[in-house]
Amino acid sequence: MNRPARVVAQSTSSNPPQGMALLRDPLLNKGTAFTESERAALGLRGLLPPCVLTMETQAQRVLTNLRTLPTDLEKYVALNALHDRNEALFFRVVVDHIDEIQPIIYTPTVGLACQKYGLIFQRPRGMFISSRDRGQIAELLKNWPYQAKLIVVTDGERILGLGDLGANGMGIPVGKLSLYSACAGVHPEACLPIVLDVGTNNEELLNDPYYLGLRERRLTGEAYDSFVDEFMQAARKTFPGVLIQFEDFANHSAFKLLHKYRDEACVFNDDIQGTAAVALAGLFSALRVSGGKLRDQRILFLGAGEAATGIADLVVSAMMAEGASEADALRRNWLVDSRGLVVGGREGLSGHKLRYAHAGQAPISDFLTAIKTLKPTAIIGVAAVGGAFTPEVLKTMAELNEQPIVFALSNPTSKAECSAEDAYRYTEGRALFACGSPYDPVKLNGRSFVPRQGNNSYIFPGVGLGVIASGSKLVTDEMFMAAAHTLADCVGKEDLAQGSLYPALPRIREVSVRIAAAVADVAYQRGLAAGPAPNDVKALVQSQMYEPHY
Repeated sequence: MNRPARVVAQSTSSNPPQGMALLRDPLLNKGTAFTESERAALGLRGLLPPCVLTMETQAQRVLTNLRTLPTDLEKYVALNALHDRNEALFFRVVVDHIDEIQPIIYTPTVGLACQKYGLIFQRPRGMFISSRDRGQIAELLKNWPYQAKLIVVTDGERILGLGDLGANGMGIPVGKLSLYSACAGVHPEACLPIVLDVGTNNEELLNDPYYLGLRERRLTGEAYDSFVDEFMQAARKTFPGVLIQFEDFANHSAFKLLHKYRDEACVFNDDIQGTAAVALAGLFSALRVSGGKLRDQRILFLGAGEAATGIADLVVSAMMAEGASEADALRRNWLVDSRGLVVGGREGLSGHKLRYAHAGQAPISDFLTAIKTLKPTAIIGVAAVGGAFTPEVLKTMAELNEQPIVFALSNPTSKAECSAEDAYRYTEGRALFACGSPYDPVKLNGRSFVPRQGNNSYIFPGVGLGVIASGSKLVTDEMFMAAAHTLADCVGKEDLAQGSLYPALPRIREVSVRIAAAVADVAYQRGLAAGPAPNDVKALVQSQMYEPHY
């Protein structure tokens, strides 16, 4: 299907948008930054106040207004409105103030925004494909006016640690794609957020007068599988070569979909693979401080779902790369779920847990006893159980290890296993700490610690950019391993000295370029890329990055 090429305000196209149509197009609108000559040429005279402002002045005005708003949710709404009317200005503000803005447009604020989605809804963004559209998805996708290169799709069943939010989950694909553009320069026009609305089992939403999704129970079984398969086939046909990221599907769907499509389509699951890469990078950084080898660590996960097993699988691969046998590497990774330690012989274990259901260990019902029994060097929280890393848990880890590795990766903040302050306080400042939500620096015993998020935004934007730039046919585990090593290499000695296991967020575009180049290298080396390798892969990547300016 032929899709219209997107023109710019200065386009010489014979039929560029003008007047009010131009001002209402967020990809082209410059607002008060249109010059006098542009206003005359584009039918804008009289439609704008006479003052011409620079983008810098516009951005400062946005920040001035934003900082007067009393809550992060109100700031989210204001930024969303800016996104809807002036995309370049929105991304300029995000890129230049990523530390301040990312927690508003993504975690932790996006969780609350999804919960309140029907109440704060202003203008549709992306596409809503419901189970009532079965048999018509290909036709429906043709309504999207641009040639998408990247789709982030969710069915809303497991939004962050908040559970089933149905169609309200649209905030997640929108937020993720905003970070693709801000952190890695994937052009906004190439990005398509999608919700597969197959209903919800959330009673509160079903009774919410402002809920915008289907008011019916979730589609399941073969009907669900065939619906998703129709979407996958239609998306790949409508947008040839498109990269599809699965996001916030429940465990039972996430693993199944990834395994079904990963060898035939350009897909990945960020909750499984992106989380794994960012966590592994954090472990590499922590071990630069403690001096240990990954293959010698014992890691205990609080959680046994997508994130936990995804991290464990990549850690096992990394341990084996350091010379460990698969059996030994597996035995060094343990899972704790809602029923206690995952051990061999326990009934009712699902497929993704079986690899870590180790034989010869008696059942243990609680996390603290598991720590005292297994004596891990690292604990990683990915179960969205707020406060699960209690003072006693942290003190026990400090008793067992000179420098315990403590990753409280669940988000939003209400689901964090512990705060940064608690992690440092109850380990006497010895913890090597990473978090899933942002925390302010912590002062303890005359030292200042600067905790940084083990946020997937360090990984997925660069991975996506590398896949798109190389035209890779698939996304492989080797690419995520390369991304993890590259991210860890971006952490400097000055970062480690202040307790930071990840680079500063304002460096994110530099980090994404390096990750994208590493991912593209894998694609070229494995024969997955669309063409021969260029002389300078990094330059190729940079040449495709979107810069938000007029």
